[in-house]
Amino acid sequence: QFGRTEVIDNTLNPDFVRKFVLDYYFEEKQNLRFDVVGDWGNHPPGSHSALFGAQDFLGQAFVALGEVIGSQRGRLERPLTGVPGKRCGTILLLAEELSNCRDIVTMQLCANKLDKKDFFGKSDPFLVFYRSNEDGTFTICHKTEVVKNTLNPVWQPFTIPVRALCNGDYDRTVKIDVYDWDRDGSHDFIGEFATSYRELSRAQSQFTVYEVLNPRKKCKKKKYVNSGTVTLLSFSVESEFTFVDYIRGGTQLNFTVAIDFTASNGLPSQPTSLHYASPYQLSAYALALKAVGEIIQDYDSDKLFPAYGFGAKVPPDGKISHQFPLNNNVENPSCAGIEGVLESYLQSLRTVQLYGPTNFAPVINQVAGTAAQVTDGSQYHVLLIITDGVISDMLQTKEAIVTASSLPMSIIIVGVGPAEFEAMEELDGDEVRLSSRGRYAERDIVQFVPFRDYVDDSGNQVLSMARLAKDVLAEIPEQLLSYMKTRDIKPRRADPE
Repeated sequence: QFGRTEVIDNTLNPDFVRKFVLDYYFEEKQNLRFDVVGDWGNHPPGSHSALFGAQDFLGQAFVALGEVIGSQRGRLERPLTGVPGKRCGTILLLAEELSNCRDIVTMQLCANKLDKKDFFGKSDPFLVFYRSNEDGTFTICHKTEVVKNTLNPVWQPFTIPVRALCNGDYDRTVKIDVYDWDRDGSHDFIGEFATSYRELSRAQSQFTVYEVLNPRKKCKKKKYVNSGTVTLLSFSVESEFTFVDYIRGGTQLNFTVAIDFTASNGLPSQPTSLHYASPYQLSAYALALKAVGEIIQDYDSDKLFPAYGFGAKVPPDGKISHQFPLNNNVENPSCAGIEGVLESYLQSLRTVQLYGPTNFAPVINQVAGTAAQVTDGSQYHVLLIITDGVISDMLQTKEAIVTASSLPMSIIIVGVGPAEFEAMEELDGDEVRLSSRGRYAERDIVQFVPFRDYVDDSGNQVLSMARLAKDVLAEIPEQLLSYMKTRDIKPRRADPE
């Protein structure tokens, strides 16, 4: 139980005043249950009988917080249920965002005399910022760009929402790691330091210098002082529009799915296949689709999702296709809800021949073409690509992504199976901005995660999929905001009550 409203006497149409503050995360499925209890009678407020006695229970409603946020003007009406044979009325839920969530920080840092990590040359330093969580764990909230071949880097100014940095708690620990970038992904740890939003904010009036410490070196070397210093050069705060502002203003998220049907996945009828669905468990493809889709569908008003396959020979002529509709309807590739996508996906497995190669560009260009038709901020597209292998059209894919980075769209790539996904890391562009033919991506629009990193050792699929969804969706709000900001698009005002 999270909280209770006040009691309103003698009415069947109560309008509650008491508000509840919930932490909202786009990337998580936050399920809520509302119980309505009435006719207190002789039961004192808070007693077990008053809350759960048969004569007092009036009904309940189950919703996801994302459904309330994603509904028009943040208003969601739901029927109350739970009393057999009785109409229980309706409940109207209204959501609003706290004003302190609008603050966004712009800061710039430099470093001095960092440890040399590369045998040839110096180091290629970058910073990783972590927000501390209530349970003592840390979540990555920002990475700077890599500055090549220097021990005294100056990083570009960057912006980050206060919510992402400390979730509104100005004294919460912010941990910052310093790494030396390596091409193979095995970045060398240089050192770390900790601070807080409140401490960082003091840089508005003075420079703040942090010692970068490497715990292992500190234990081994008696004369160890530090592994360099990091200086906060500037820090400013301003209030900006948020993801919720745009959703409440009518921006629609349009979700498109693309699934890899190449032969490297294995025959779907064989248990070794990544497409194999046993009677007891969904395939890796289906699990990834459900994990991401069931969250994002709350923000899509029509719940119709275009779904494509690529890398298969399709009937009737057996030609190879890299963007065939899973529902076999070229004119209208949309499926009704995530369950509709799953149903069409399973049907396609029975009718197409898995083949190859693994080409991403056609489906990216397909969604980009749709995104290019409406660029006023009322529509934003999210493409989910689920794949098992190495990209065959890397140059064309990079070109497609660089072009798409100027459009209202994001791309999520989930890699399934044991393959190495080095190319996917390059497309992700978190550490080195993606480029093609001398052009750099205008925004970072790609998020890649390997599915194997989220397989829970205990076999708990629910937990695994919740973690997967959280990480792959974490960047979507900021990517949407970056598009709106570069185009100076402000959220539409919600209609008056």
